[in-house]
Amino acid sequence: MNGFAHAGDANTSLGGVRKILFETYDLQGSINGLPGEHDLNFKIGGIDGKDYLLKLHADDDDDILDMQVAVLEHLNKVDPGLPVSRAIPDLDGNNMSSNTFEGPRKVRLLTWLAGDIWAKAENRGSEAIDTLGALLARLDKSLESFQHPGAQRSYDWDIAQASKHLTYCKFIDDADKRKTVEEILNRFVSDVLPRLQNCPRQVIHNDANDYNVLLDKTGRVSGLLDFGDMVESYRVVEIAVASAYALIGTEDPIGTAARLARAYHQVNPITEDECDLIVDLIKTRYAVSICMAAKQIREAPENHYLLVSQEDVWRELRRVNTENHRLAVLRLRAACGLPPIPKARQIMRWLEENAHTFAPVIRPETPKPKTITFDFTTSAPDASQISAFSGIEFDAYCDDKILEAKADFGIGLYGENRTIYKSDAFETANTSARRSIHLGIDLFTPAHEPVYAPLKGTCAFLYDDAVENGFGPTVLLEHKTKTGDVFWTLYGHLSRQSFAKLKTGQKISRGQAFAEIGRREENGSWPPHLHFQLVTDHLGLEAQMHGVGVRQQWSVWRDISPDPSVFLGLNVPAATVVARDKDSLIHERHAQLGRALSIAYQDAPLNIVSGDGCYLIDETGKRWLDMVNNVCHVGHCHPRVVNAAQQQIAELNTNSRYLHDNLVEYSNRLVGLFPDPLNVCYFVNSGSEANDLAIRIARAHTGNHDLLTVDHAYHGHLSSLIDVSPYKFAGNGGSGRPKHVQVAEMPDLYRGRWRYGDMDAGKNYAADVHRQIEGLAAENKNPALFFSEGILGTGGQLTLPDGYLKEAYAHVRAAGGLCLADEVQVGFGRVGSHMWAFETQDVVPDIVTLGKPIGNGHPMAAVITTPEIAASFANGMEYFNTFGGNPVSAATGLAVLDVIRDERLQHKCLVTGHRLMDGARELAEKHPLIGDVRGMGLFIGIELVKDRKTLEPAAKELAKIIQVLKEDHAILLSSEGPFDNVLKIKPPAQFGTAECDHFLNALDDTLGKIN
Repeated sequence: MNGFAHAGDANTSLGGVRKILFETYDLQGSINGLPGEHDLNFKIGGIDGKDYLLKLHADDDDDILDMQVAVLEHLNKVDPGLPVSRAIPDLDGNNMSSNTFEGPRKVRLLTWLAGDIWAKAENRGSEAIDTLGALLARLDKSLESFQHPGAQRSYDWDIAQASKHLTYCKFIDDADKRKTVEEILNRFVSDVLPRLQNCPRQVIHNDANDYNVLLDKTGRVSGLLDFGDMVESYRVVEIAVASAYALIGTEDPIGTAARLARAYHQVNPITEDECDLIVDLIKTRYAVSICMAAKQIREAPENHYLLVSQEDVWRELRRVNTENHRLAVLRLRAACGLPPIPKARQIMRWLEENAHTFAPVIRPETPKPKTITFDFTTSAPDASQISAFSGIEFDAYCDDKILEAKADFGIGLYGENRTIYKSDAFETANTSARRSIHLGIDLFTPAHEPVYAPLKGTCAFLYDDAVENGFGPTVLLEHKTKTGDVFWTLYGHLSRQSFAKLKTGQKISRGQAFAEIGRREENGSWPPHLHFQLVTDHLGLEAQMHGVGVRQQWSVWRDISPDPSVFLGLNVPAATVVARDKDSLIHERHAQLGRALSIAYQDAPLNIVSGDGCYLIDETGKRWLDMVNNVCHVGHCHPRVVNAAQQQIAELNTNSRYLHDNLVEYSNRLVGLFPDPLNVCYFVNSGSEANDLAIRIARAHTGNHDLLTVDHAYHGHLSSLIDVSPYKFAGNGGSGRPKHVQVAEMPDLYRGRWRYGDMDAGKNYAADVHRQIEGLAAENKNPALFFSEGILGTGGQLTLPDGYLKEAYAHVRAAGGLCLADEVQVGFGRVGSHMWAFETQDVVPDIVTLGKPIGNGHPMAAVITTPEIAASFANGMEYFNTFGGNPVSAATGLAVLDVIRDERLQHKCLVTGHRLMDGARELAEKHPLIGDVRGMGLFIGIELVKDRKTLEPAAKELAKIIQVLKEDHAILLSSEGPFDNVLKIKPPAQFGTAECDHFLNALDDTLGKIN
């Protein structure tokens, strides 16, 4: 359907329609008329139980109809999963036939797409926008290879051909509307079209309007209708047309368009030119629609159909047109992962390289000023007091604080989310997005203090913002880097006397006192201070530039006005981190950290800002019971650990080449927890580093190269450890088993070859280790190192059969290899009965690796080995690790050991673990989904199965259980195992009886719902 208009129900003979259905398709069923502008459309409820769409086309353009038939055939071949209708051939095998029903007609029968049309759907939120953008991107990728003569047409609804509509502007009666449309179309001709001609061209759908898009009950796009407006045009037109409809009635029209463009870009990347033109093309679409309606109304004034949606068009055009155009474009760029202002980064680099040449902005006679930092946030200690101040009281408050601190001046932070901006001037077009983020640094001094230029510049813009809560007299000095990038420094709240002496174009020298700080009576009614701001793009506002930005748009505003601390060189922070909303955090994370870095609970990620014992706390203050974080072993933010790290970092942190008591004390304490002869430590920064170093040590000692590992194991993210991690190399993106690695059978007592009750299971599973060694021997090779955990984590929290490690170690040592116990997950008393999981197997490894819990979240790890093996490693190649064993890490590690000892956490793991497993086994009697409960201490797995005989994994059910436990009970858990059907339980050791019982009750409730 063209434009924003839609027809009423078709008024025609149902008997004739039934005849067509039966004679042409051998189909019978109910018939319901549907809207259509030129065609007769019917929903058919077939007696075969399926729904269909019958289209009776006006027989007026064979090329266009043939194109619609051809495109569905093309899409069915290229992307059969696309949610578009599929053609149903008639009895002769044709996808389109002729008929004389109420005049010449072309007949097509299509599959029915379920869903509610966008315009009438109730659940129309961000998911709808995201899935629409993704669908159109996928569609356009499929259409890249599609060509048809019908698409190469001169078409009024192709906004790339919008210039032709200038002749229709005279038909627009309303003068304001006509003027707006003419401006948009003239800009299209002069500015937009020349850039558009550099953009990719292809066939596009061209009409993803709110009556052509279907949504399912969850608010996701479920279908796209009507290919009658297809045309060969510029690809970006697809995004603009869809955005013009999607933003109707939304709170933030530019945000909606940006979100749709982002979703499109993630599937089908667009160019910078395309991104920059979307806002203009949305306006152009509205202008074209208004012109088309005006022309058609002149031709058929009695056709009220043409007026149905014109009110929406004009309202939305005015809304989009009132947005700052430059800011809107920058928001689109940021949404698509493009730098909003490419030169901003270059400018900041130049400023940092030249910062040593800058003059002070105030008080040049005080090279090292003493300052006090004000807090104007909602969480400030004085927030309620400040909000109630009169003007004079606010002045006195600032003066008194500076005096009490004996400071030279006060500072107001860049990036601060402030509550003091209360007037309407800080509102935006989006009522839920006020400007509240401070874009400059405030320097509080008495009025009439001189203001100096930090570097030479030109007085570019002047404006007296003489309104309540405004800037007062404001100056923008223009500067230029050596590479020609222009930027500005903004000075607000100046005195009128000094402001009156300035002229546009006036040259200002570095260090020149060119202005003074103004009084409350002239500076916008604020306490006397200078607002100092860096500006890379003034958005066309010149000296009326905003000094306060929108938090939800921070990725754009931080480019427009980066942190100006570089100019001031203060000895205290003058900026703060802006708290993003979740959507912004996710978007920036993906853009800057890479999508390979996963996010927990991707459907509804958590923004965690603090921790307390067994709990994580989000930005709203909600507490989440953390049952999966074995890193913070002694509890999140344990005060003894925090204090130890803080005290030591305040004294010294350096590398281990120097002597330090902490390093020696910690190594003594740590090795004292191991059986002889494990008496030598190497300190590193992560479990992966520890395991990598262990491989080097083993190869140096044995002279062998090959490695043994257990199936589905994971030992770290370094390349050397991906090699010994079947969990990675045999999974998605993996390259398969390396030749130097042999994989032993996973000893699974629940679903493996030898199961619970088999007294020889350990011996039998260990026999496969021997078989792998024999395979090496056949190639005249011997193993250097055998990797195993004391409980298999990624294997599904599998406890080892009795005697497994004793037998496996014997096989490895007989072949000249070493045996490693990976305690990165399970060490430090987590298993309850012992400090180390390997001890439960009555063995002493040659090498032990430690990580995760060792520092309670501080990045540290260790390798423990014997003096004999350590001597082999001292082969002339020096071992050095810059951060391993530094004084802060050693102090942290000591505090962790103290807490484990003093709070009896090993015993607590034992007692609470028994309680949890006993409770879970009781639940198994009630809920057949529970197939197995296993573990030691607080390292537990609950395996879910659909059938206890076949052991069919219940992975989907577990995913739902984890979701419900999170959403309904605020409990955080995750899955594990080869089939993702094991509930992984490894909370901080602070996890006690109350938390255990809360979890068991929640699990009982959730299993009841799932069952």
